[in-house]
Parts: sequence; C-alpha cells; structure tokens
Amino acid sequence: MASTFFGLTIASSGLNTSQAQINTTANNISNVNTEGYSKQVVNTVASSALRCYASWGTTGTGVEAQSVTQRRDLYYDEKYWNNQTSLGFYTKKEYYMNQIQDYFNENNSNTGFTTIYTKMFNAMSTMQGSPGDDTVRKQFISSAKQLTEYFNQLSTKLSDLQNSINDEIKTAVDDINSVAEKVAILNKQINVIEQGGGHANELRDQRALLIDKLSEIVDVDVKEVDVKNSNNPDMYTGATYYYVYINGQQLVDTYEYNTLAVKSRSNEQYFNQSDIEGLYDIVWAKDGDKFNATPSTGGGELKAMFEVRDGNNNENIHATVSTASANTITITNLNLTEVNELNMPLKGQIQTNNKLFSYNGFSFETDSNGKVTSMTFNLTEPISNDTATSLAGKSFQVGDDVDYMGIPYYQNQMNLFLRNFCEQFNLIEESGVDLDGNDMGAFFVAKDKIDLSVEHDMTETKTDTSTDASGNEISVGKTFTYDADNTSETYYLLTAANATIAKATDKDSRIFATTTAENYTSGVDAADLVVQLQKLQSKENLFRGGGGDAFLQCIYADITVDTQECQIFTKNFENIQTSISKQRMSISGVDEDEEALDLVKFQNAYNLASKCISVFSEIYDRLILNTGV
Repeated sequence: MASTFFGLTIASSGLNTSQAQINTTANNISNVNTEGYSKQVVNTVASSALRCYASWGTTGTGVEAQSVTQRRDLYYDEKYWNNQTSLGFYTKKEYYMNQIQDYFNENNSNTGFTTIYTKMFNAMSTMQGSPGDDTVRKQFISSAKQLTEYFNQLSTKLSDLQNSINDEIKTAVDDINSVAEKVAILNKQINVIEQGGGHANELRDQRALLIDKLSEIVDVDVKEVDVKNSNNPDMYTGATYYYVYINGQQLVDTYEYNTLAVKSRSNEQYFNQSDIEGLYDIVWAKDGDKFNATPSTGGGELKAMFEVRDGNNNENIHATVSTASANTITITNLNLTEVNELNMPLKGQIQTNNKLFSYNGFSFETDSNGKVTSMTFNLTEPISNDTATSLAGKSFQVGDDVDYMGIPYYQNQMNLFLRNFCEQFNLIEESGVDLDGNDMGAFFVAKDKIDLSVEHDMTETKTDTSTDASGNEISVGKTFTYDADNTSETYYLLTAANATIAKATDKDSRIFATTTAENYTSGVDAADLVVQLQKLQSKENLFRGGGGDAFLQCIYADITVDTQECQIFTKNFENIQTSISKQRMSISGVDEDEEALDLVKFQNAYNLASKCISVFSEIYDRLILNTGV
C-alpha cells in the first residue's frame, strides 16, 4: 500500500508541474514579438497509478510533465510556403513592370515618344512651306535627332534595368546558398538534442523561418522522415531525415547541402540581340549542371527575375531544319513575317533535336515581300555526317524561349518600329537630291554600324529572278550574308541603342533631300519628298498593323496589361497570405490575452498544490506530535 507520506509526493508533483507551466508561459510572453517563434506548451499526463492491496485496487500518484513542445501545424506551413512563392513571383514582377511603365510613360514631367514624334512632323510640316530655309531645316534635323536620342536613352534604361536584375539574381543565389547551409547546421543540432530525449523547439522555429524566407525566392518542398532503428524498427530514435527541394531539385539532404553558382554567358550564348554582356545562368556548383530557374509550375522571385530579364514573348526564331552539313544548318518554315523582326544576336546558340550548337555567322533569303524564307547558320564547330543527317526535319529555335513580355521583348519592339520607320524614311530620301543637286544617302543610320561590321558585315544579292508579262526581268528574292570582306546597308544592325542621323546631314542641313532630281529644276522650294515623308506619321503601315503614331499605344497597352495583371495577383495573394497567416497564428502564435489567462490558471493550480502540502503538513504534525501510545 502507499506510504503514510505519499500525499506529499502527489502534491509536490502538482507543484512542480504548475511551476513548469508558469515558466513556459513566461517564455511565451517574453517571445511574443520574436519573429518565427511558436507557442510552447507543457504536455502533462497522469503519473502511473500505484497498485495497492485494498478494495480500490490502485491509487493515483499525481501528475507528470512529459515534455515541452511547440504548437505548429505542417499543413498550414506548406500552405503558407506555396502562397509565398506565388506572392514573391508577382510582387517582384510588379516592381520591375512599374519601372518599365515609368520609362514609357508620358506626363508633364516626362517628355515621351508622342510629344517628340509629333514635334518632328510639325517641324517637317514647317519645312514643307520653306524647304530652302536653313533655320527651318536645322529645326527639323534637330527634332529628328531628338527622336533617335529618345530611343537611345530608353534602350539604355532598359539595359541598366536588365543589368540590375542580373545582379539581383546573383544576390538571390547567395541567399539560397546561405539558407541551405544554415538549414543543414540546424538539422544536426536538432537531431543531437532530440536523440537525447529533448525537443529543440527554438531551433525548429529558426529552421521554419529560413524555409519561409526561401519560399519567397523559389518554389519549396520539404520532407521530414523519422530515422528507424534497423535492428528494432518500432524503436523511436528521436532523429529525422530532413529534405529540402527547390524547383523540384534537391537542395538539402539532412546534414549535406548543395550550392548554386552563377555563370556568365559567353559571347556565343546570347539569346537576344539587345542583351547586355555577362548575363548570368545558374548552375549547380558541384557538377556545373544547369539549374532550372523557370519551371513551368511554381513561382518565386527568382523566376520573376529571369522572366523579366530574358522574356522575349516566344518571339525568338522557331523553324524546321531543312538540310544540314558539317559546317552549316539551313532552316525553313520560319515564324517571321518580315526581315526587320530579326532579334537574334550576331553570334549565339541554336537548339535542335535536344542539342545545342553555336554559330558565328548566318545568311538568310527573302521573297519579294521581304518575308524570310530560309536561313543558313555557320557553325562554330563541325558536326559529323550522321549528326547532320539526323537533324533534317527536326524542330529548331534560336536562343532561349521565354513566354513573357520582358526587357528583350520591349527592346525588340523598339527595334522593329525604328527599322520599319527608318527604312521607309530612307527609301524616300534616297530617291531625292540635296540642295546642291547631289544624290541623297540614308538619313537614319546606326551610329556604331562600323564597329558592328568589323567581323560581321552584310551583303545583299539577288537570289532568284523571273520575268513579267512583257518579258522584263524582275527580282523575286534576296540573300543577305555576313561577310567580313564586304559591306552594305542592312537594317538588322539598326537598334534602339544605336539609331541616329547621318553625321554629314547633322553637320550640314543642306544635305537633306526635299525633292527628286526630276523636280530639282523647280528650285530650292520644291518639297514633293516632304509630302511623302509626312505620310509616315500615321498613314503608312509601320508598326503592328498601324501607323508610326500608334507605337506608344501598342507598347503601353502591353506594359499596362502585364502590370495590372501583376497588381491584381499580388493583391489576391496578399489577401490569401493574410488569411493563411491568421490560421497559422491561431495555432502557433502567442496571444497575450491567452497567456495572461494561462498565468492565472497555472498560478491557481500552483496555489492549490501548495495548499495540499500545507494540509498534509498539518495532518502529519497531528499524527507525529499529538498521537502517541
């Protein structure tokens, strides 16, 4: 049967347990503002009953504080991580798209395309009335130069933003590596504590907080599996395997972790013509294999950065391999409607049949409407005959394929507008003569065309001829080829970054054609070419089925749609985050009012246990001092 003094043991167990509960409540209150802290509770159970040889059989032995654990629900953690990935993706996109929108926006403090474009044609209209007036001619030439400088500056801003995103990608990689290292260290510390029978609550909170941070950058999946004793599978070891996956690829394996590294693209790995040098790709440091930063599902800030930095809206070249030889690959069935849509770099990579090939030059053929009918790429390294034969009929693309309207897309849209506009403008100008009666050359040119053409100049030749009904020979196609020994004008080399007006015309306003040689005898006031040039303002089809004045409307519509989409989804995921956070905190969060009530509850329990000891003290005092034989 139980000892005479057994009551003290029972009361003391209640006293000790209440003390542990009060201490744990004090710890919760102290960490009420600690980020990532989870509410801790003392888990209590009734102590094992004592068998006694009496009619009631057993008697209670008090209470036992079994463990102190955190209150956390993995279900809400996973919901939170998934939402954070989507929220990080759209928040980061919105941040960049707002900047791009500001670049193209026109307001009182920002003179934009429409103002400059209209100003140029107003100056042209003035010149129509006085084509021989040197002051009027200079005003027009100045406004035309201002238009090219607008595109130069806009292209520079987009390139600077691309460079800024590139640097931020490296920072994100460093953050991922830092989290991976810290999680692996925490895994070891947690297992050491919990194998000894404890519960590493604070360390688990730190680890979960790191996963919270990681989930904003990339898509995260976490698995924790108990370690089994191979000799006794039912035995609890206390240790766990902890795995972390990002974008479906393993980052952490308990105590081991993989690291990522950034690798600058070489000159032959550019995807788009206007890309800056040194763009980063992400690889695994251990083997150099490419890390998939833009999975088809999921999100995260890293994916948003790559899409905005590399997004070409699927408008890189897609085609079919026609023929291939040891040094060349020829393609047909291109997705181009005109030559000016070309957005490929001078040197780069092509992909076909799941293989990458580098090229250092190319040529293309067009039909009479300017549509590209075929292209031939000069390979950097020869391929075998078997490989060449196997490529025929395979799908083909140039560079990477990013289905988002990012910086390369807007750069290419500006290039496309300028090429179409400058080509039509120059065609009219080249048909005329200047004030001295000399043949007029191109008015709009690429200011660094000479630099671009040192190794890659373009020659233009007829590729096929036919005859009309009268038997006269007509050209139905052209071939453009890069050749270091020849030069000729090509609008592929003209971009928003290098467009300008010819230096000779800029220095001497007389070198600008307002009339043709046939009408030159009419004198310096002849302006028949100016009349044709004015049609380019809105009447000629120059950009996406509309006139030149529709350029900004089209571009701004693209930007606005993407920006509004980001704003809408950001708001939606912020609302979801608020809802999930409330559900999460309802379980793991520390509530001051709840802790205050717990303090009162545990204090009362402590006082009652103390009262029990006081009562037993009086009983034993009576028994020992006042009861005797």
